[in-house]
Amino acid sequence: MMLQSKSPNYADPTLHTAGLYIGGKWLPGDGIAVYDPSTGQVLGEVADASVEDALRAVDAAQAAAAAWRETPSRKRSEILRHWFQLMTEHAEELATLISLENGKALTDARGEVAYAAEFFRWYAEEATRIAGEYRHAPSGSHAILVDHEPIGIAVLITPWNFPAAMATRKIAPALAAGCTVILKPASETPLTAYAMARLGEEAGVPPGVVNILTTSKPADVTKRMLQDSRVRKLSFTGSTGVGRILLAEAAKSVVSCSMELGGNAPFLVFDDADLEAALDGAMVAKMRNAGEACTAANRFIVQAGIHDDFVAGLTRRMAALKVGPGYHAQTQCGPMITQNAVLKIDRLVRDAIAAGARATTGGEPLQEGGYFYPPTVLENVSHGTPIAREEIFGPVAAVYKFENEDDAVRLANDTEYGLAAYLYTKDLKRAMHVGRRLETGMLGINRGLMSDPAAPFGGVKQSGLGREGGVTGILEFMEPKYYAVEF
Repeated sequence: MMLQSKSPNYADPTLHTAGLYIGGKWLPGDGIAVYDPSTGQVLGEVADASVEDALRAVDAAQAAAAAWRETPSRKRSEILRHWFQLMTEHAEELATLISLENGKALTDARGEVAYAAEFFRWYAEEATRIAGEYRHAPSGSHAILVDHEPIGIAVLITPWNFPAAMATRKIAPALAAGCTVILKPASETPLTAYAMARLGEEAGVPPGVVNILTTSKPADVTKRMLQDSRVRKLSFTGSTGVGRILLAEAAKSVVSCSMELGGNAPFLVFDDADLEAALDGAMVAKMRNAGEACTAANRFIVQAGIHDDFVAGLTRRMAALKVGPGYHAQTQCGPMITQNAVLKIDRLVRDAIAAGARATTGGEPLQEGGYFYPPTVLENVSHGTPIAREEIFGPVAAVYKFENEDDAVRLANDTEYGLAAYLYTKDLKRAMHVGRRLETGMLGINRGLMSDPAAPFGGVKQSGLGREGGVTGILEFMEPKYYAVEF
């Protein structure tokens, strides 16, 4: 990646070694290879941070904390707004870079950049609207004054599937609240984070307010930062298994945690649904980022009367998708992130077929140069197979049949996860009634896309703690302080 001070060509395919970004300085280094999943070839290398590097990042965040905390909210707002504008100006370069290191189709990558940038604009506005509270105590003895203060240094850990959006969804509210941060992006897709750091510099983010480090030793590095008493917040997006480990580690120092974890989203289609609208929504909910999304529809739970038509329509649409390198203009479904991801998807599909499922399209890995798995539809899937329990994280739609509303709710809730769900029906009363019965943090009604920077994003059960986005997202990075005032 070209580490230039102004208007860098982030999409340059001849990527150079990228160093750590700590205290406003770029520290040279290498050690972590970044691959193009469309070819399996190395794009470049990024620095491999040690525990000592991580502590230097905490030092830098601490050194910048007081000044950033006292920076007027209007000034913080203007910096975030400028960052939004720069991301918009460099949208095509960033989208190409995302497609190179992540593999997602350019159309998806462009959508991600627009979505990611919007978090900077939303929290630029929220920075100046942090509310307090004033009221009289019921006893009449004093006044109750509540202020909200920055929680402190925040460690942000993001996954590989949305390298821009997962970073901005955490950085923006943290900076708006007055916190300094240390971002650890996934080692599979670090180049986008470093590119956005350059834009942050240009936007006027002071040295040390945002620090970025990549490492091949995430457990050791994260553990040491959480042990540092100056770190007061952990915001993590990733698997439920890793989230449990981090929660246990954070508990030792009583660090506040926000966790956006795994999902196993049901997509309910009732007999009275508009079939074409449901198919449109299914393609968005399933194939956004080729299914590599925590909100991806995993289990298509379709009522008996519309089931066969839905399967036929979904099969036609999935079979027609163009598979290829993400950065090719005609590609609609790019590669998976790694070969191991392909092997996991293949295992889930084979297990389902062995238990009686039938692939109406796809069903086997593509023997090509990169990490490709074709869009696949499975019908007659058994509820007892692993594909019904695990996140697929790939372009596989598993379809199940139900008879009545109670069956639909039972099947939808039969999972440890509760992040997202989708429901298609023309009966709004039914939609709201079923929606209240679904164990989920988010529900798309007659809509296959629900993510919005202005809305709270998060789940229930084993899908996490806290919310990102919306008005509530900034409060994850603040502590309420109560003043008992007697006049």
